[in-house]
Amino acid sequence: MIRYPARKIEMIGVTAPSSGVGLADHGVLQSAIERLEERNFKLKIGETSWTQAEAKSADAETRAEELMEMLNDESVDLIMPPWGGELLIEVLEHMDFGAIPEKWVMGYSDISLLLLAITLKTGIATAHGTNLVDLRGPESDSTTARWLDVLHTRKGESISQVSSEKFQEKWDHENPSPVIFHLTEETEWKTVSGEPEQFSGRLLGGCVDVIRHIIGTPFGNVEAFREAHIPGEPVLWYLENCEMNVADLKRTLTQMKYAGWFNHISGIVFGRSPANEEVGGYTVEKLYEDLSEELGVPIAYDIDLGHVPPQITFINGAFAVIDVEKGKGKVTQEFK
Repeated sequence: MIRYPARKIEMIGVTAPSSGVGLADHGVLQSAIERLEERNFKLKIGETSWTQAEAKSADAETRAEELMEMLNDESVDLIMPPWGGELLIEVLEHMDFGAIPEKWVMGYSDISLLLLAITLKTGIATAHGTNLVDLRGPESDSTTARWLDVLHTRKGESISQVSSEKFQEKWDHENPSPVIFHLTEETEWKTVSGEPEQFSGRLLGGCVDVIRHIIGTPFGNVEAFREAHIPGEPVLWYLENCEMNVADLKRTLTQMKYAGWFNHISGIVFGRSPANEEVGGYTVEKLYEDLSEELGVPIAYDIDLGHVPPQITFINGAFAVIDVEKGKGKVTQEFK
C-alpha cells in the first residue's frame, strides 16, 4: 500500500540536501521566497539553503540532520529544496527512513534520488516536479502551476495533467520571462511505435544520471518495494537524462534491466533531454527502439519531464494512466 501525505500546503520547508545557493545567487533564492510569501505560503528556511562549497551545501551529516529535522517538524507541510545538485547520494546513509512521516517532498534532478529512495524504502509517495527557484516569477506557466493541485489531491481521488503547448529549448538566466522559462518551441510527445499509446501502472522514476547509483544498494531495492507496497501491480517508469550521451544512457538502462528494475513493467516514458548526444551514429531514437524491443513494452519520449521545462508533476507510487496521441499527452494519477 502506498501512503499519500494528506496535508494542506501552508508551510514550506526549504533545505538543501544536495546543492545550496551560493552567495552570488542569493538574490535568486530570495526572489523565490518573496513570490511564495506573496501567495500566502509561509516558509521555513534552513541554513544549508544559503551555503555552497565543494559541490554541496554542507557536509553529509549536516545536510541529513537538517532534512530530518524539517521532515519531523509538524509545522512543515512540504519539503522543497531550492534546486538539485551533485552529491545528494552522500546523505542517504545518515537518514533514519523509519522516522520519516507522511509529508510531501518535491523536486527534480539530484533531488529525484532522494524521492525515489524515500518511496522505495517507506512506501510514502513523493513528488517529482518543479524546484523552488523556478517559482520565483510573477506568473507560472499552466503546466508548472499544477504542482499544488497535485499535492492537494487526497487518497482515493485522481488528478489529470496535460502536455504543455510549448517548451523551453534554451535557458536564459539573464533575461527571465514572467514565468521564468522561455517557452518557444512546440511540444510534441512521441512514441516508438509512431502510433497512439496508453500506459498504466505505478509510477517510479527520476533523473537517470543519479538514480542509477542506488542500484544494488539498500536504497534501491525495487523488488522489495513491489512485494511490500504494490504486490502484483506493474511499474510505469518515467525517466529523464540530464548529461549522458547515448552510449552511457544505454549502458545505464541495461544495468537497470540486469538489476531487475524493469521486471513486470507496463512501459517507460522519457523526458526531453539537453544531452542524448549520439555516439558512432547510435541515436537516442534508435536506443528507444532497441529498448522497447528488448523489454517488450511501449515507450514514449520527449514528454514534459526534467531539465527541459516545463514539467508535469509525477508522484512516485501513484497509479497512473498516460495517453499519448497525435503529439499530445495526458497523465491521470490516482492516489490509491
